[in-house]
Amino acid sequence: MNHEELVAYCLAKPGATPDEPWEGDLVAKVGGKIFAFLGTGGLGVKCGRDADEAAELRHRYPGAASVMPYIGRHGWNTVAVDGTVPEDELRELVDDSYAAVVAKLPKRLRPQTT
Repeated sequence: MNHEELVAYCLAKPGATPDEPWEGDLVAKVGGKIFAFLGTGGLGVKCGRDADEAAELRHRYPGAASVMPYIGRHGWNTVAVDGTVPEDELRELVDDSYAAVVAKLPKRLRPQTT
């Protein structure tokens, strides 16, 4: 999976919108909240409720997953998109991050699913 395919996958989620809150750093949002950081430094996703839960991914992929700066203590990791992490797992990480963010949204902001 390359960067463009990853961006397309994220933005195909119900209610997903692109944003660039910092110059050159693309993010995918749902309900106004970021669920994926899509800059050139890899993929940033929520991988658990806290840093301890997110550590499991870092243990499985020590060279490809790391604590995300500033928000890592809240369960966010940065994952390399270089083939180390299989494509299906990258999709699952995006799916889980999206679901975690949607679950915290007020009902009025949650996307309609069929």
